[in-house]
Amino acid sequence: MESLQRDPIFLLHDVARIMRTRFDQWARAYGMTRAQGVILVRLERQPGISQNELAAICEVEPITVGRLVDRLEVRGLIERRGDPSDRRVRRLHLLPAAKPVLADIQVYKAELTHMLFDGIAPQAVESMVDTLLHMKSRLTMEADDDTVAAAGG
Repeated sequence: MESLQRDPIFLLHDVARIMRTRFDQWARAYGMTRAQGVILVRLERQPGISQNELAAICEVEPITVGRLVDRLEVRGLIERRGDPSDRRVRRLHLLPAAKPVLADIQVYKAELTHMLFDGIAPQAVESMVDTLLHMKSRLTMEADDDTVAAAGG
């Protein structure tokens, strides 16, 4: 039987869990949560996204995103704006106060990246990224196939 220490599925899970835990600790010291940090980063990359679109991307319920957005809005980091084509939709936008927080997140991410990949050949990192992208693609296709099968298609 294979040791759990060398089991790739358990290793992926453990590395992801440890990274989430570390970011949770970093975020708490900054006065926020990991989920709030994720929202800020997503909005930086996709300004004007709706709360429902953000909820789908983050794989959480819209009400959960709504509560997180409420807290970020109170802190003056983001704002909701009406969608000119559909008054029921609220678009999310970063405010200038979010810039230093995002800069700190980028610094933390760079430090973590350096710590994780220090001593690993760039080709090995590139191969790992290719492998992870392949895995992600396979899992995404499988989820799509399951959705179609559940719908009777």
